[in-house]
Amino acid sequence: MNTKDEQLRAAAAAEIKKHEEKVQSDPYRLSFHHMPPVGLLNDPNGLVHWNGEYHVFYQWMPFKPGHGEKFWGHYISKDLVNWRHERIALTPSEWYDKDGCYSGSAIVHNEQLYLFYTGNVFNEKGEQEEYQCLATSSDGLYFEKEGPIIHVPEGYTSNFRDPKVWKGEGRWYLAVGAQNNDEQGKVLLYRSTDLLDWELLGPIAGSNENRLGDFGFMWECPDFFRLEEQDILIVSPQGLQQDGMKYNNTYQSGYFAGQLREEEASFEHGTFCELDRGFEFYAPQTFLDNKDRRILYGWMGVPDQNEPSHPTVVNQWIHALTIPRVLEWTEGQLIQQPVSELEEMREAVLLHSEITISNDQKAVRGVGGKPVELRIEIEEVEDQLALEIFHYASFSYKRRDGILTLSRPQLEDKSKTEFRQTVLKEELKELRIFIDHSSLEIFVNGGKEVFTSRIFPQPEDEDILFTSLGNSTFSIEKWKLSGYRTQL
Repeated sequence: MNTKDEQLRAAAAAEIKKHEEKVQSDPYRLSFHHMPPVGLLNDPNGLVHWNGEYHVFYQWMPFKPGHGEKFWGHYISKDLVNWRHERIALTPSEWYDKDGCYSGSAIVHNEQLYLFYTGNVFNEKGEQEEYQCLATSSDGLYFEKEGPIIHVPEGYTSNFRDPKVWKGEGRWYLAVGAQNNDEQGKVLLYRSTDLLDWELLGPIAGSNENRLGDFGFMWECPDFFRLEEQDILIVSPQGLQQDGMKYNNTYQSGYFAGQLREEEASFEHGTFCELDRGFEFYAPQTFLDNKDRRILYGWMGVPDQNEPSHPTVVNQWIHALTIPRVLEWTEGQLIQQPVSELEEMREAVLLHSEITISNDQKAVRGVGGKPVELRIEIEEVEDQLALEIFHYASFSYKRRDGILTLSRPQLEDKSKTEFRQTVLKEELKELRIFIDHSSLEIFVNGGKEVFTSRIFPQPEDEDILFTSLGNSTFSIEKWKLSGYRTQL
């Protein structure tokens, strides 16, 4: 550990202490989501299950609620509910990462934890340089940096980041987001036998690859895995143009399904599907746990999208991660469902069956508050059903055209309303809704569609109202949630 590393850790600890009271007193602090102790959180990093514990690393700027020289923060849990916030895993302390230890992934090899990350540097001319770097640990807490292992290849710009590593047939493979000299987003594939020396196989997906056409100027945060004999590439392309209900956030996150042939450096895939229809979702990453579940975390934020307008900024923090979600491949699409461990947070349960509302708006006794989980089973929607949450956000279903709509006040101008929509391909049958003090995650029909968003209602407002045009009949289960039990 070098002197600069020690200084940076001490400075981060001092920043936490300096702003602790202001941060912790913020009514928008969350109960069951990972947040920064102070400053800014963004991408989930290095997700891994190792030695009976879940490791969730995350991009962290501790010195301000804005972007800059990123650290890797670190949470650990045995059960996805009880968490410890551990010492900083990586600091921007070396020549090759002095301006940020950017995003990456983790694998376990020879009883050691390997972190692959992007070292970000601005040179003396102010030009950006990015290197793919390695750090290792025998205990999961203290990491030894091994330095750069991959440099920017010829024909590509310095936008070259976010390595994801996995084990193939006798070899290791690494996918990394990139931009070529024509400013087209790409995913590059590398292979290695020892995790140190890497051979570039070529671009396997990207703008103007595989008959895709122009599809963004930069692809970030690639993640490859297989589900039910289907190869999946999750990626976050930047530069997509709005297309009706699609691509309405500043940058997008979604997936391609197909067949990856590593040795041929080819990935034949279908169309791009957005993973989430809400206002805040980006840079998702997945991992396998000891139950053979493919679990996803996402960043509940989007870069360059109204970040200074978040009301938590004045209290010296911003952003959070989503709840963990299990992925399944069903009927030709990815399904997302909350991990079952979150049921351990349930406290008192309230049941209402056979509620019918006809051309009216009503509150349902006891259904409100935060943090809560709601499960709504839909028996009939004649015309339209809507939920108004804390007089701030509204979620509606219009049966005639199948449109789901989430609306809220614009963050930068509260006098205006903004919307996110999608068309449900079947009748609405179920909603499972997780509401925290300033977040909303809605799982539709068992996770076939998901809406993730931050919400900032008046802290004292806990009302949830139901509005029906025509007759709507449904039942409700509501649980008060205890939240994560986190040691800082």
